[in-house]
Amino acid sequence: MRFDKELLDNLTKAAQENPRLRQNLDLRTSSADTSQRMLNALEPGTVVPIHRHRATTETVAVIRGRIKQCMYDDNGNETESFTAGPNEDCKGFSVPVGIWHRSISLESGTIILESKDGAYVPIDPTDILETSQV
Repeated sequence: MRFDKELLDNLTKAAQENPRLRQNLDLRTSSADTSQRMLNALEPGTVVPIHRHRATTETVAVIRGRIKQCMYDDNGNETESFTAGPNEDCKGFSVPVGIWHRSISLESGTIILESKDGAYVPIDPTDILETSQV
């Protein structure tokens, strides 16, 4: 599979048409593949809650567009933020296990390549930091 303009444009269009303003494309080769690899199109306005992954590091490369990546402490205080994108100094990053974080899309057409260890498991509600908690 090539990550060419047509594929990226189609993924962006799907994100724009999705009420959540985001759309992923699973890159696993079969259901027996227990890794998590995906392209994720994020449009401005999509809500990615502050969350953490207790069992895996999350690695992200920004393929197109720009995101603001924010890290938080257990009380919801922002501890770090930076912009990542193909034309930025930062092209990608890894979020260590257990770190609260979220991504904010800064441009229409933003697409990230995201990977995590192990099979997909939905995020437990205790791993989402509700803004009412902060």
